[in-house]
Amino acid sequence: MTRRRTKLLAILGPGILVAATGVGAGDLATGALAGSMLREALLWAVLAVLLGAGLKWLVNEGLARWQLATGTTLLEGCVLHLGRPVQWLFLGYLLVWSFFVGAALMGACGVTAHALCPIGEASTDKAVYGLAHSTLAVLLVRLGGYRLFGRVMGVCIAVMFVTVVATAVAVAPSWQEVTAGLGARRVPDLHGEGLAWIVALMGGVGGTVTVLCYGYWIREEGRTGAEDLAVCRIDLAVGYAMTAVFGVAMVIIGREITVTRGGATLIVDLADQLQRALGPAARWAFLAGAWGAIFSSLLGVWQSVPYLFADFWNLMRDPGRAPGTRNPDTRSLPYRGYLLGLAVIPAAGLLWTRFQDAQKWYAIVGALFIPMLAAVLLALNGRSALVGRRYRNSPLVTVALAAAVDFFVLLVWFKVHKLILNSEP
Repeated sequence: MTRRRTKLLAILGPGILVAATGVGAGDLATGALAGSMLREALLWAVLAVLLGAGLKWLVNEGLARWQLATGTTLLEGCVLHLGRPVQWLFLGYLLVWSFFVGAALMGACGVTAHALCPIGEASTDKAVYGLAHSTLAVLLVRLGGYRLFGRVMGVCIAVMFVTVVATAVAVAPSWQEVTAGLGARRVPDLHGEGLAWIVALMGGVGGTVTVLCYGYWIREEGRTGAEDLAVCRIDLAVGYAMTAVFGVAMVIIGREITVTRGGATLIVDLADQLQRALGPAARWAFLAGAWGAIFSSLLGVWQSVPYLFADFWNLMRDPGRAPGTRNPDTRSLPYRGYLLGLAVIPAAGLLWTRFQDAQKWYAIVGALFIPMLAAVLLALNGRSALVGRRYRNSPLVTVALAAAVDFFVLLVWFKVHKLILNSEP
């Protein structure tokens, strides 16, 4: 029984890590706000979450298919087949993304921890708790390696999933109200706020740059050949199913408990309203679940993103090296240096930038990544000479990836329109 359970965890591990890393304060806020805005069209919001999870599964499956069919990471494939300028463009993007995501995640951890255990002023606690969470993540990554990282993530995921879903069940409307949301009179306004929130829900499910990290995690689990593709598809399906359930739960909570503000502040306001509706235990449980979601996202980024920089560094130092099937060494200077920089440099944004501003730029920079990734998968996985006829994109996958590019470009437009020009929703 123990061996069977261990084998199951090895199969599902990387997909669940992707799910946990991809869900942060922004996803919590988007789900809750969308639930409030689409109150009378709940089922449309649920369908948007499910479709968004499906699109992210499609992109991540393409990444895994490339790596398992060729033995190279997607970053290696881009450099080898799309030219070295891609490498430098990616480095610039990674540095900018790392700064904003680091500041946003530390700030979100700080705000949530202050709500759970206030010590002083909210602004001071945000900085102190944010830096403490960052330090803890570095220690876990450096001292425990991949296995301890996986165990800690598993605990955070369990807390996140159980408490948030249980809260949604406690406040959930009747099935009659839910199914009424598909009525003709309940269709979202597709010329204004309704379409914007549907698009935000579809794009808010899962991660951005962290999608690339799945390739390094499956190598940690010993998946290096095309024969492992079926396992990866199951693994990713379970991970994105969990993400979808979590997103639906937040939509339901947002529908039943009115929210008006975004970011981690929304999480605290939501917890306070849950206390009035369900009692003090509901507040503490929801905050614990939110903390699990945000800290698991921070820990996942701290552990996995340095892989990307170390891979880039190896390609820069030895551009003619043969593609390998081993991850960059986590004890190497590039990996350790980027981990330390990720944990320290964004603190400037945490200390001197408003939390809302960090979240805003994190959302914009992150939204740019998925359409670029889908376009790369169209180019690389569409060539039999690179992946073989068996593993190249099918006509259906090609159409779906092209649609994903179009959709995420639309998402970028909405995010820029909303966040830079300060238009609603």
